[in-house]
Amino acid sequence: MSSSYLQSLLSRAHLSAQSLRGRQPSHPSWLSARTFVGTHTRPAGAAYSKASTELERRIDDVPMERFRNFCIVAHVDHGKSTLSDRLLEITGTIKPGDNKQILDKLDVERERGITVKAQTCTMLYNYKGEDYLLHLVDTPGHVDFRAEVLSSYRSTDSALLLVDASQGVQGSSIANFYLAFAQGLHLLPVVNKVDLPSADPGRALDQMKTNFELDPNTAVLVSAKTGLNVESILPAVIEQAPPPTGSLANPLKMLLIDSWYDNYKGVILLVRIFDGVLKPGDQIINFATKKKYTVGEVGIMYPLETAVSSLRAGQVGYCYFNPGMKQTSEAKVGSTFCHVGFEDTVVPCEGFEEPQPMVFVGAFPVDHSEFAHLDDSIQQLVTNDRSVTLQKESSEALGQGWRLGFLGTLHASVFEDRLRQEHGASLIITSPTVPYKIIHRDGREEIISNPAFFPSGDHEFKQLERLEPYVLATITVPEEYLGKVIELCESNRGTQVEITFWTASQVILKYKLPLAQLVNDFFGKLKGISKGYASLDYEDAGYEKSDIVRLNLLVNKEPVDAISQVMHRSQVMRTGRQWVAKFKEFVQRELFEVVIQAAVGKQIVARETVKAVRKDVTAKLYGGDRTRRMKLLEKQKEGRKKLQAIGRVTIDQKSFQGFLQK
Repeated sequence: MSSSYLQSLLSRAHLSAQSLRGRQPSHPSWLSARTFVGTHTRPAGAAYSKASTELERRIDDVPMERFRNFCIVAHVDHGKSTLSDRLLEITGTIKPGDNKQILDKLDVERERGITVKAQTCTMLYNYKGEDYLLHLVDTPGHVDFRAEVLSSYRSTDSALLLVDASQGVQGSSIANFYLAFAQGLHLLPVVNKVDLPSADPGRALDQMKTNFELDPNTAVLVSAKTGLNVESILPAVIEQAPPPTGSLANPLKMLLIDSWYDNYKGVILLVRIFDGVLKPGDQIINFATKKKYTVGEVGIMYPLETAVSSLRAGQVGYCYFNPGMKQTSEAKVGSTFCHVGFEDTVVPCEGFEEPQPMVFVGAFPVDHSEFAHLDDSIQQLVTNDRSVTLQKESSEALGQGWRLGFLGTLHASVFEDRLRQEHGASLIITSPTVPYKIIHRDGREEIISNPAFFPSGDHEFKQLERLEPYVLATITVPEEYLGKVIELCESNRGTQVEITFWTASQVILKYKLPLAQLVNDFFGKLKGISKGYASLDYEDAGYEKSDIVRLNLLVNKEPVDAISQVMHRSQVMRTGRQWVAKFKEFVQRELFEVVIQAAVGKQIVARETVKAVRKDVTAKLYGGDRTRRMKLLEKQKEGRKKLQAIGRVTIDQKSFQGFLQK
């Protein structure tokens, strides 16, 4: 790319920002009656009625040709949520400076500084004297939330491909591009953070042209943080992005994109209307469950729930029913709804591809009296996140619980945080495991996600073919950390596939890694050795043969089913020693000796002993023959042996919590 062209783009952006400096975004007069804070508040009386009427009138006057539905696609921390705030301010949807990252509504999103749920918002924007109805989706960037990204693609027709000017194209940028391209979205290139001292917009534009075949002349160079040239994005969307397709005259066809639960309204559905009109009082039916509902309220996210009189073809909005939908299992994301009586006329929308879980954990309540509450809380979150799989399981040590499947360890960690923060849950989470494949002698294949069901040490075990899942990891890292990253990958049983010197300072590594190694805090170690500069993206690479075994923890020769793990044989000795040493800290002393062992089948690989509580049985003796003292000590020893044979070690919940916490 020529330096003169790049300089002209930057200078044009700088002049545009200067012309806007000191001028607040224009707000419609009806916005004065509304305040935007962390919760949805409605001003009372005529002011709200007037605002609602004015908003609806403007929306009703916008034809479908002036609708634009778009999402923001980018790598982690490239500025999606900040850019969303600037666009909401420009359109007058929120007041400048009132709320940072308003579309990051979950506590866990604000704490971690990442987007977990794809959040939506409708905006009205006046361009060349005409109102345009814009629908924005702020999508997650991390690979663990790819299911959220896919659902947001189905609600939009175009996407802003956002790239950090200092980091350039990263792993998730490439992965999300191909997902968007496969969905047929129109892509608009945007380069963010051009104000940073380390920014190199020319390199970022060249990478987008090389990798994505996007025209650099259509790119918009911005700084979402300072607002530099952000006002150029919406005109580009209006001029380049296509309007949605559909017809008001056709029967209603709407797709369920997302859902969440409200204690008063029941399940609230986020829907995309492909054809027809949806109004309160309509009778609709779910193609998947064949259940019928009466619509109670429809509305748009502006930026919070705002009721309107109807939703038209091309719009994205919410609805709930009267009486409300109480069973969260009825709101399966990807379901199609239509008006009752048109089931044979309407062709259902194509559903979402079911994501395959990559990481499994066991979840158990700390207090079993809270089981029903925790079960209801998990069901609500699973409905809200279709990529989580759920099944009941039972443990002798921990009681009744659940086996949860996730797309990655960050996904599992965020789910746990949401249970604790949003539902006040108190639970025990077991160590993450991955699904393994067993091929029996008769050729039958079996996928095992629970280590308790993995064969261990018997004769038949040698006849089985054992396979573990692998992933193809793409790591982008500065060249100065290349040696340490290669060393980390090799120590985690990785096999190098490709190494590319991307730019003068950036290297892209491709490694085939066992998924079990990836979930063992691989990403945290990678960030540590690269001082936060490395990025990681991965995709499924199938199953490969491996010498995997099950490591059990035994207490007085009895296995503790809550603590068992499938791993490569090379890791057994080190992990076994760590287990017995750590578990010893949480076992109470008994009147008999407690033996803690780590074993693979019948082979003991590590052992620790908790000494018995010793009573001084000779305290009452004062002098006399020493044989009297020895006789009492021998009697005590015999009693201990009998007690050890029949005694049971009681391990309380706090011991498991202490052992299982990181």
